[in-house]
Amino acid sequence: MAGILYLCATPIGNLEDMTLRALRILKEVDLIAAEDTRNSIKLLNHFEIHTPMTSYHEFNKFEKGRELVGQLLEGKSIALITDAGMPGISDPGEELVHMAGEAGITVTVLPGACAAVSALVLSGLSTRRFCFEAFLPTDKKERREVLEELKTETRTIVLYEAPHRLSRTLQELLENFGNRTLSIVRELTKKHETVFCTTLAGAVAYYTENEPRGEYVLVLAGADREDMRRKEQQDWLLLPLKEHMEHYLSQGMAQKEAMKAVAADRGMSKREIYAQLLALSEEN
Repeated sequence: MAGILYLCATPIGNLEDMTLRALRILKEVDLIAAEDTRNSIKLLNHFEIHTPMTSYHEFNKFEKGRELVGQLLEGKSIALITDAGMPGISDPGEELVHMAGEAGITVTVLPGACAAVSALVLSGLSTRRFCFEAFLPTDKKERREVLEELKTETRTIVLYEAPHRLSRTLQELLENFGNRTLSIVRELTKKHETVFCTTLAGAVAYYTENEPRGEYVLVLAGADREDMRRKEQQDWLLLPLKEHMEHYLSQGMAQKEAMKAVAADRGMSKREIYAQLLALSEEN
């Protein structure tokens, strides 16, 4: 019988956030796969866990993943841990979960700390709908593309950022999104945990004068639907009415349907559109 792959959350700062179930499983499994064994050994030593450990990280995830799946198929149980937080979130754990699933291995999760969710609930911003983007891409082209996509994202946006890149990222967000509301959550669960509720402009100004230190989670308000609707209406209003009608007629819409669509785009009634079109035809 195949073993079980346990996805085991670890503390993101405060060791007291380790769950009793996680401690038990880490002691019972045959092997612990850790993102960085040098970091994880401190955690294991603190809780007097002596289970054998192996490294599983971004640079060996395919080769080591196949090896770990082989051991699982032989009946060994393995706990996957990351440096901090939930395996599979901004680390290569998702690849191992995929490989284990394809091999028919049981995968289960031991819930615990997660920086993204912890920062979100502390932010004071809407938690009903949110998207998690982790770290923005370092590739310039891909970064521009992602920022362009996020411009019209109406959900609350959660990002991770390192201190040495924070000021640059805040400036880019301000340039691309305008001056939105922002909460900057720093050093979660640690002694110097802070929640800085501000705006993008305020954050840029603050970190121009103050050096960023620690690990950051940025929680950014999503785009305002009403603002986007008004902007879209303004764009349509710049288009001559006949061209606007032709836009829909060329797609195969009937005259009445096209008139209705144009009215919605321009924030007007269908009667007003009809009257304007009638006036234009009489002028010609």
